[in-house]
Amino acid sequence: MIALFTDFGADDIYVGQLKVALLRHAAPGTSIIDVLHTAPNYDAQAGAHLLAALARWYPADCVLLAVVDPGVGSERDAVVVQADEQWFVGPDNGLLSVVAARAGRARTWRIKWRPTTLSASFHGRDLFAPMAAWVSRGELSPDKLEETTGLRVQLDAGDLAEIIYIDHYGNALTGLRAAAVPESARLSIAGADVEHARVFADVQPGRAFWYENSIGLVEIAVNRGSAEKLLGVRIGDSVQVGGERRANK
Repeated sequence: MIALFTDFGADDIYVGQLKVALLRHAAPGTSIIDVLHTAPNYDAQAGAHLLAALARWYPADCVLLAVVDPGVGSERDAVVVQADEQWFVGPDNGLLSVVAARAGRARTWRIKWRPTTLSASFHGRDLFAPMAAWVSRGELSPDKLEETTGLRVQLDAGDLAEIIYIDHYGNALTGLRAAAVPESARLSIAGADVEHARVFADVQPGRAFWYENSIGLVEIAVNRGSAEKLLGVRIGDSVQVGGERRANK
C-alpha cells in the first residue's frame, strides 16, 4: 500500500500525475490511498504533526509518500525514512522528522538517484513517486539510496500548541496529543476560552468546545457550527492550556 499526503490540492492537476508516476513503477495490484491533499500549504511543521497523528492508522508495511515541499528545486535533500515498520518518502525539510523522532527505531536514507528528466518544480512526480513505488516493492538499491545517520532538518517532536489544520466543517485541529491534556483544562485560542466536552452532542448548538478527535489530537469545534468562523481561528494560531474549569455553584 502507498498512501499520499500532500498540499497539492485534490482538485488541481498534480495528484493525478503523482498517481500515474506511482503506477508506472509500483507492483501490479498495489493500492494507492489518498490520506490528504489539503495539508497546510508550504507548512512543513504543521504537516509534520498532522502526518504523525494520521500515520499510525495505516498498516505497518505502508509507504507514505509525503510532499509539502516549498523548497523544491533547492539544495534540500530527498529522503526515505523507516519509522518502526512504516516507510516514508519525501523532502528533508522537517516534514518527516516528527514521525522519525517518535518511532521506537528509525533509519534514514538520502535519495541519490535522479531520473533522466527531473522537473525543477515537481519532485513529487519525478523523484519521490518512483522511489516510493520501489520502496513498496522492497527495492532499496544502494545505487539509488545512501544510508545516513539521520535527517538534516529535525523539528521538535514534542506536542505543538498551535492550530495545524482546519477541516471543511471549520473544526480546528491542534498539534496537541489529547492524552497529555487533562479534561479539566480550559484552552485559550484567539481570545476565547473553551472547555472540554466528550462529543458534539454534549454541548448546546453554537457552542465552542474542545475534545479528543478520532486521531488522538485536541480539536476545537462548535456543535453544528464552525470554530473557524465563530472564533476567527487560523492555521498557526497558538493555543494555551489553562487551569481547571470551575464547577457551577
